[in-house]
Amino acid sequence: MTSKTEKYLNHRSANDPQFARLAQQEGFNLEAAVAVRQLRDTKHLSQRDFAKLVGKPQSTIARIETGQLNVSVKVLSEIAVAVGKQLSIQFT
Repeated sequence: MTSKTEKYLNHRSANDPQFARLAQQEGFNLEAAVAVRQLRDTKHLSQRDFAKLVGKPQSTIARIETGQLNVSVKVLSEIAVAVGKQLSIQFT
């Protein structure tokens, strides 16, 4: 079942290309937020310790995890390399 929010996003995106791009970016930011948080949790690290491990400021990790940062593939790749993981991107 499609939620009211999904219906609104779909309708607005179909009629407003700029809104569609922003909504898509926000969706990506939230997916990245969840993935980075889960990765950090599997390492049992605080944001500060995780940031040191990946060579980023703690504030950057916090902004990624809250979806406030338009995180780039480059940053995600650097995080993956630092923790011995491989970044995978899919088009769906």
